[in-house]
Amino acid sequence: MKKTYLMIFLIMMLVMVGAGCSSDETEMKAQAGGKVELTVSAAVSLQDALNDIKKSFEKENANVEVHYNFGASGALQQQISQGAPVDLFFSAAEDKFDKLVEEDLIEEKNGIDLVGNDLVLVVPKDSKKEIGSLEDLTKAGKISIGTPESVPAGQYAKQTLENMNLFKKIEDRLVYAKDVRQVLTYVETGNVDAGLVYKTDALNSSKVEIIAAAQADLHDPIIYPVGMINNLNHAKEAKLFYDYLQTEASMKIFEKYGFKGL
Repeated sequence: MKKTYLMIFLIMMLVMVGAGCSSDETEMKAQAGGKVELTVSAAVSLQDALNDIKKSFEKENANVEVHYNFGASGALQQQISQGAPVDLFFSAAEDKFDKLVEEDLIEEKNGIDLVGNDLVLVVPKDSKKEIGSLEDLTKAGKISIGTPESVPAGQYAKQTLENMNLFKKIEDRLVYAKDVRQVLTYVETGNVDAGLVYKTDALNSSKVEIIAAAQADLHDPIIYPVGMINNLNHAKEAKLFYDYLQTEASMKIFEKYGFKGL
């Protein structure tokens, strides 16, 4: 009986040692040939510029693969606050970014205000409506803006309309969107007569016409901060991409799409 137990014990030990060696071997293979995957949560208005930057970054850093999670900054901030596995956050508004700093999810030293943008009024390219300024929005049937509580562009739009004493006059005609790209789509398809979007989005659409830009003093500054989330699994690679976003090559890409350097 003792011999039987001894044999069973020896077999179990051999299995455990074998499993350990297999696990170590797998880990070594992953380290040797696998790519480090980074997750970047970013405002949807950055999509075109960041996709270009991703291509050039990955060419120079073959061991790193960047995955984007695009959306409204407010929604992305809430996801991170609730524990979403993210390496970097690139917001279209300072208050959403500052919220994560307050929650000790981003250290202030690991963040930077990187680029700026403008808010513009757009109409469909073939629009027959006589809309030549922001004041003319009273002539529009439907106007789209982002949901102010979660979409920074919508927040800036509401501030602008309120400061121009227009918000209450057109409030019942407003169509709220989940992000600034949806606002643009509503205008492009003619589902609304006008919309307030970022200049960067408008410049990259052949289906809309920019009518006017909102004066900068009518809304909070449009600033895009980016930072690294604390307790990263891939801190070294995250810092590599964070630094790359600030290079001259990256800044030229941002400017190509209409963003302003700060």
